Amino acid sequence: MKIYDLRTEYRKSPFGLSVRQPRFSWKIRSDEKNVMQTICRIRVMDGENCVWDTGMRESSDSVLIPYEGMPLKDETLYRVKATVWDNYGRADSAETSFETGIFDPRTFHARMITHDFPAEETSCPVFYREFYTEKPVKKAVVYATALGVYEMSLNGERIGADRMTPGWTSYHKRLQYQEYDITSQIRQDNRIEITAGNGWYKGIFGFDLKPDRYGDRVGVFAELHITYEDGTREVIATDRDWGVRTGEIRYSEIYMGETIDTVTTDYRTGNVSVMEFDKSVLTAQENEPVRITERIPAKDLIVTPKGERLVDFGQNLTGLVEVKIRGGKGQKIVIHHAETLDKDGNFYPETLRSAKSEDTYICNGEEQIFLPHFTFHGFRYIKVDGIEEMKPEMFTACVMHSDMEQTGTFSCSNKKVNQLQSNISWGMRDNFLDIPTDCPQRDERLGWMGDAQVFSWTASYLRNTALFFTKWMRDVSADSSLEQGVPHVVPDILEQYSSSAWSDAAVIIPWVVYQTYGDKRILEENWKCMHEWVDYITNHCEENGLWMSGFQYGDWLALDKEESADRTGATDKYMIANAYYLYVTDLVKQTAEVLGFEDEAEKYAHLYEKTLAAFRKEYYTETGRIVSETQTGCILSLYFNLAREKDRGRILKTLLTNIENHKNHLATGFVGTPYICHALSENGAHDMASTLFMREDYPSWLYAVNMGATTIWERWNSIRPDGIFDESGMNSLNHYAYGSIGDWMYRKIAGINQLEPGYKKILIRPMFVKGIEEAGAELESPYGKIVSRYSCKDGKIQIHVEIPANTTAVIVLPEKEGEIETGSGVYEYEYDTATSLKAERFSMDSTFGEILQQPLAVQMFNQMVPGMLDNPMIQFAKQMTLSEMLGAAPEARPMYEAVVAALNRQEN
Repeated sequence: MKIYDLRTEYRKSPFGLSVRQPRFSWKIRSDEKNVMQTICRIRVMDGENCVWDTGMRESSDSVLIPYEGMPLKDETLYRVKATVWDNYGRADSAETSFETGIFDPRTFHARMITHDFPAEETSCPVFYREFYTEKPVKKAVVYATALGVYEMSLNGERIGADRMTPGWTSYHKRLQYQEYDITSQIRQDNRIEITAGNGWYKGIFGFDLKPDRYGDRVGVFAELHITYEDGTREVIATDRDWGVRTGEIRYSEIYMGETIDTVTTDYRTGNVSVMEFDKSVLTAQENEPVRITERIPAKDLIVTPKGERLVDFGQNLTGLVEVKIRGGKGQKIVIHHAETLDKDGNFYPETLRSAKSEDTYICNGEEQIFLPHFTFHGFRYIKVDGIEEMKPEMFTACVMHSDMEQTGTFSCSNKKVNQLQSNISWGMRDNFLDIPTDCPQRDERLGWMGDAQVFSWTASYLRNTALFFTKWMRDVSADSSLEQGVPHVVPDILEQYSSSAWSDAAVIIPWVVYQTYGDKRILEENWKCMHEWVDYITNHCEENGLWMSGFQYGDWLALDKEESADRTGATDKYMIANAYYLYVTDLVKQTAEVLGFEDEAEKYAHLYEKTLAAFRKEYYTETGRIVSETQTGCILSLYFNLAREKDRGRILKTLLTNIENHKNHLATGFVGTPYICHALSENGAHDMASTLFMREDYPSWLYAVNMGATTIWERWNSIRPDGIFDESGMNSLNHYAYGSIGDWMYRKIAGINQLEPGYKKILIRPMFVKGIEEAGAELESPYGKIVSRYSCKDGKIQIHVEIPANTTAVIVLPEKEGEIETGSGVYEYEYDTATSLKAERFSMDSTFGEILQQPLAVQMFNQMVPGMLDNPMIQFAKQMTLSEMLGAAPEARPMYEAVVAALNRQEN
C-alpha cells in the first residue's frame, strides 16, 4: 500500500496560498483488492512547531479534509505529513508543503498607479522602478495585479510564464493578484518593469465593440517583499515615485491584435499618479493561470487561388503564433488569423466578424522572435504579409488556455468517434481561457452561462475544473442578485439577466463540482446565489405557480423552427423555463440537505412538489400528450423526471416517432442536445441513442468530423455539404456546447459514473454501440484512476475494470443479469456472445428502394404481406427510408426490422 499525490487545495505544493482553512487530499495505491483506509493522521508543521495534529482518526476520508489548527500566518512555509492505515493493517506516509501569501489584502502598502498619457495614445504604458540591494538576499517575492492585463520583468528577464494576468473578473468587486518568487532574479542593481495592456478592463469588447467597459485608464499594483540573510525585510511598492513611459508595444487589443515596433525608440515619457482603489477587492490567484501549454509547428505552407500565402497548423486552436525571423530593418510583417478556408481554398476570416485579429511586427534587422503579449486568437490558418521567403520553421502556434490538469480520456475502435473526442477536448481547451467563453475568435468571447452549464459535466471529466469553476462562480455570485437575477454572461458586461438554462448555471455548476470532486465548500460559498436564483423565479411566477414571462433563449439554435423567426426552436420557451425551474429547485433542495439546512430543504422540497403539480397540469393532458411534442419537450419530460410515471411510455414513443420523422436525426438545440442520448439510453431506447450518435450526415456530430472539423461547431450546419458557410453572422467553428455529448460517451459507452460525490462509490456500466467494437475510458478521480474498457468481437465480450483504493463500485456487465458489488482492484471478465457490433450495411435508415434491390427482401415481403409490392403507390415509397415509412404505418416495424436483420445476416 502506498499513499501518493498529497495535495493542498487541489494543488501540488502551492505557493502564495491565501485560503485560511486549506483542505488536504491524497490517494492510495495497492496491489490488493478491496482496500479501504481505516485510520488517518495529518500533521502540519511551521518549522519545528506543530500547528495541527489530528491524531489517529478512524475515517476513510481522504479528499478535501479541512485544516483545523492554529491560525495560519502570512508568508510562511508549512510542511504537511499525512499517514494512513488500511484495512489490512498496513501504513504509509507522504509529505508535502504549502506556502502562504497575504491573507488580508488591505495590509498591502502598494498603491494602484496610472499614467497621464493622452487618450489617443495607443502604446502600452511601461511602469518602472530601480532599486538597490546592499545585503545578501535570502528571499524575494513580488505580488502584482493590474486594471488591465500585465507582464512584469526584472532586470530584463520576464517574471513567470503566466499570460493575460490577472485574468478576467468582475473588476469592481473582485480583482485577482499573482505572487512570484523572484529570488533568483535579484541582483544588487535592479530594474523592475510592468507593462500594462487594455485587456478586458479597458479594451474594445462586446458586440458593440465598446471600449472602457470598466475604466478609461489602465493601472498597475505591485509590491516586492525582500528578506535579507540577516533577517531584515524591505518593501518596495508601486507609488508616485515610479516612472512610466511607452514601449515597443504600440497597440494591443484582444479582438484586434497587437503591433510591436522594435525599430522606433522615441518612447513617450509621462507622469505617474495614484488612482482611487479599494484594496479589499483584491484576492489571490484562485484558478490555474493561463499559460502556453503546447507548441505546434507549421504543418503546411499554402498559396491560395487568390495568391494569398498561408500557414496551416492542422488544428483549430486558441493562442498566438510565434514568428522567428531575421528581417530587414523597418520590415513590416502582418499576421492575419482565420479558422478555415472557403470552398475554393482561399483565406476565410468572416467567422471572426469585426475582430481583425491582426498582429503586426516591425523588424530591427537582427535575429528576432516575435510573440504578442496581450491578445489571443482563434485560428487554424494564418495569412502572412511582408515575408518573401516563408519557411515552415519560422512559425509556431502557441496554444493558450487555463492550465487545468487533464483527468479524462476516451478512445475506441472507430476513428471518426476518436476524432469527435479530440474535437470535444480541443473545444474545451480553446474556450476555457480564465473564464468559459462561448468562442475564442470573433468579437464576442464572453462567459456565456448556458454554454458552460450544458458542457460542465463533460468539462469536469476531461480536466480538473474545480478551481476554474470555483473562481468563475465567485464572479457569478458577485454579479447576481435577488432583485435582478443571474446574468446571461459572467463577468457581466451585457447587463442582461435571467433566462432559463443560462442563468441556471448558478445552481448546476456548483452541483457538478460537488458531484465530481466531493467539494462541499463550493456549495457553501454559492448557497446564497443558488437559492436566491430559485427565489427570483418564484417571485416572478404567475398565479398558476409557473414562470411565464420575460425573455428566454429557449432551445437555442434548434432545427425544428425556421431561424428567420428567432433562434429559440419550436419547444415552448416557458415549458423549458419551468422544466429548468423544477430541476434547479430540486438541486437547491439537495444542496440544503448536504449542508444540513433542514428547514430550507423542507421548504424547497415543498416548492418542488407544488410546482411539479402545476407543471403537469399546464403541459400534459390527462392521457400523456405534451403541449410541445418536440424532441426537446420529450427529452426534458423524461430526463428531468417531470412526466407522470403512467405517461413515460407514451412520451418515449412520441420522442421516437419524432426522431423517425426526422429520418432518424436529431432536431435539438442547446437545451435538448446534452440530454437526448441520455434520455433515450435510460428509457430503453439505447439503440436509437446509438443510431443518432453514429450518424454521419447532417445534422449529426460526425457530420462535422466528415467535413474536416477539428473542433466543435456552433451550428449543426456551420459548413454545408457543398462547402458553403452559414452566413447568419453567427457561425463559430469553435463552440463547445454540442460537445456535451462527451458526457454520454463517458457515462454510457465507457460506463463510468459516480454513485456518490467525488466517485467515492462508482458505477461501471458500459453500453454497446453498433459500429464500436472496442471502447474505453480512464478518469483520474479524487481517489485515483478509474478504468473501464470493453471489447465485443469474434463472439467474445471482454471487460476490463480498475477501481481505485478507498472506494467501492457496482459493476453491471453487458448482456448479464444483476449487479456485482466490489471494492478496489483490477477486474477482468470474458464470456461468449452472439452480438456483433460491426457496422451493418442495412438499417432502418436504408431507403425502401435499396432494400428492394435485394432478392431476399422481395421474397420476405411477398411471404409476409402478399401483394404489397404490387401496389402502384409503392414506387413513391422507394425514396423514403424505412424509418420514414413507419410514420404512415407504425405497425410495420416488426416486418421491416426482420427484413433488415435477415439482409445483414446474409451479408455476414
